[in-house]
Amino acid sequence: MPRLQLLRPDHAPALLEFEKENRAYFAASVSDRGDDYFAGFDARHSALLAEQATGTCFFHVLVGGDGELLGRVNLIDAVDGTAELGYRIAERAAGRGLATAAVREACALAGGEYGLTTLWARTTLDNAGSRAVLDRTGFLPTGEIEIGGRPGLRFVRSLRD
Repeated sequence: MPRLQLLRPDHAPALLEFEKENRAYFAASVSDRGDDYFAGFDARHSALLAEQATGTCFFHVLVGGDGELLGRVNLIDAVDGTAELGYRIAERAAGRGLATAAVREACALAGGEYGLTTLWARTTLDNAGSRAVLDRTGFLPTGEIEIGGRPGLRFVRSLRD
C-alpha cells in the first residue's frame, strides 16, 4: 500500500518527473504551474524544504511499494492549529482510492504528529473527483469561493472528531 513520506532532498528528481508527466492532466482541473515552475524546480524544491523546516508547512509525497512517486499531499500555512490541505495524484494512479487513503493518512498525521486541530481545503465545482475525496474523508463544505476565475467550494474538517 502506498504511504506518505515527508518531502526530502532526494525526492527532487522523482517529483520533477511526476509534475512533468502529469502537467496536462493536472491543468485540466487546477491552474497550470507554468514554465517557470519547471525551469526553477531545484530552487523551488530547496525553498519548500526550508519552509518545511520552520514547521509551518508539511510537504509529502505518496510513494508506492516499488518506490514510484504516485502523488503529493501538502499541509501548508500551519498557524494556530489550522492548515490548508492540497493533493495531487498521478493520472496513471487515479481512480484507485489512493487520494482518499492519502488524505486520510495526512489527516491522521496532522492531528497526531503535527498537532493540528483543523484542516481546510478548496476545489473547483467541476472537480467532482476532488469533491468526492473531501466528502469521503470528513470535510464539510463551508461556502462558495472563486479559484483562478472558476467557481469553487471551501471545505473544513475538524481533527478532534
